[in-house]
Amino acid sequence: MATTVTNGSTTTGAGLLTTAGRMGAGFRARYLSVLSVIGAVTVWWLVAVVIVKDPVFLPTPLATIRALGHYWSRPYPSQGQPISIDILVSLRRILLGFVFGTIIGVVIGGLMAAVRPIRTLVDPFIELTRPLPPLAFIPLLLVWFGLNETPKVVLITIGVIPIITVSTAAAILEVPRELMNAARCLGASEFRVAVHVQVRAALPQIITGMRLAMGISWTSIVAAEFVAATAGLGYLIIQAGQFLRTDLIFAGVLVIAILGISLDFALRFLRSRIDPVSRSHN
Repeated sequence: MATTVTNGSTTTGAGLLTTAGRMGAGFRARYLSVLSVIGAVTVWWLVAVVIVKDPVFLPTPLATIRALGHYWSRPYPSQGQPISIDILVSLRRILLGFVFGTIIGVVIGGLMAAVRPIRTLVDPFIELTRPLPPLAFIPLLLVWFGLNETPKVVLITIGVIPIITVSTAAAILEVPRELMNAARCLGASEFRVAVHVQVRAALPQIITGMRLAMGISWTSIVAAEFVAATAGLGYLIIQAGQFLRTDLIFAGVLVIAILGISLDFALRFLRSRIDPVSRSHN
C-alpha cells in the first residue's frame, strides 16, 4: 500500500511539474512577443525622430495614435466616415464574404473528398482559379454588379473558396482509415462516420485553411475599397494618401493589423477548443 501511494504521489508531482513547465513556456512566449512589439515601436520612433525627421515621410507612433484618436469620431475626408464607422463597414464586408466563401468551400471540398467523380470534375477548376489573384476580378465584378456592396463581398468570397476547398478536401482525405473502421465496428452508420469521425478529425486543418483565407480576405477588401468605395479602411487610406496624411495612413494600417490579428486569434482559439493536441501546446 505504501508503495502504491508513493507511485501515485510521484505521478501527480510529475504531472504538476509538466503543467507548470507548459505554463512557464507559454508565459515566456507571450513575454517575448510583447518585447518584440515594444522593440519594433521603439525602432520606428527612433528612425522617425533621429534619422528621417520628416513627419510627412514617416510619422512617429505618437502622431499616428493622435491621428487615430482625432478621426475616430470625426469623418475623413469631409464626405467620408469616421474611422469607427470605416472599421464596421470593412468588417461587415469581410465577415459576409468570408462566411459565404467558407460555407461554399467546405461543401465543395467535402463532396470532392467523398465522391471521386466530383473530385475529378471540380479539381481542374480549383487548380485553375487558385493561382489567380482575386484583385484581377475587380473590373469584371464592377461591370457585373456596379458600385454597391455586392462586388466587394463577391470578391472576398472568390478569394476564400479555393483555399477552403483545398484544405477541406485534403483534411478529410487524410483522416486515418483506422478511425473510420473503429467507428464502423462500434455500429456507427456511414453518415455518423462521416459527420462524427471524418469531419470532426478534419476540423483543425479546415480551421488552419480558414486562417489563411482570412489573410486573403483582408488583402482583397482593402484593394477593392481603393477603387470602388465611399467608406471602409481601404477608402480611408487612399484618401489620406492623396492629401499626404501619412499619419492617417499609418493609423489605417495599424487598425487593419489589429483587426487581422484579433480575427486570427479567434480562429486559433476555436481550433484550440476543438483540437485537444493544439490546446495542449498553447
